[in-house]
Amino acid sequence: MGNEYLIAALVYVVSSVGLMFYLQQQSSKLKSKVDALTLLVKESDRQRESVKRELNELRSGTIGMGRKLIELEKKQNAQSELIEETSQQDPQAKLYSRAVKMIALGADIDELMRECELPKAEVELLLRLHKK
Repeated sequence: MGNEYLIAALVYVVSSVGLMFYLQQQSSKLKSKVDALTLLVKESDRQRESVKRELNELRSGTIGMGRKLIELEKKQNAQSELIEETSQQDPQAKLYSRAVKMIALGADIDELMRECELPKAEVELLLRLHKK
């Protein structure tokens, strides 16, 4: 009966050592996987920070462009008002504005000459410039 205990103890020790080696291998595999995942996370963080910086740069550029567009729109509105004021002060310009509106409505050469009191050559030029 003593041999049986000895054999059982030997089997227990051998299987424990085998199990220990197996667990050590698995632990080593898991450690290498954890290391690989850690590298991936670090690379992902680096890329995320890079994208974040680029996004901030784009956002700043967009804000700057928006401000410039607002300035340009203000300048355009001011120039449009100035043109409108100038055309209101010049009686000849009123005739041309009226002629352009009439052209848009489909007026012919004779009608334009009669209503706007413009020479035929000017009416023909206006028609060529503003007909679609």
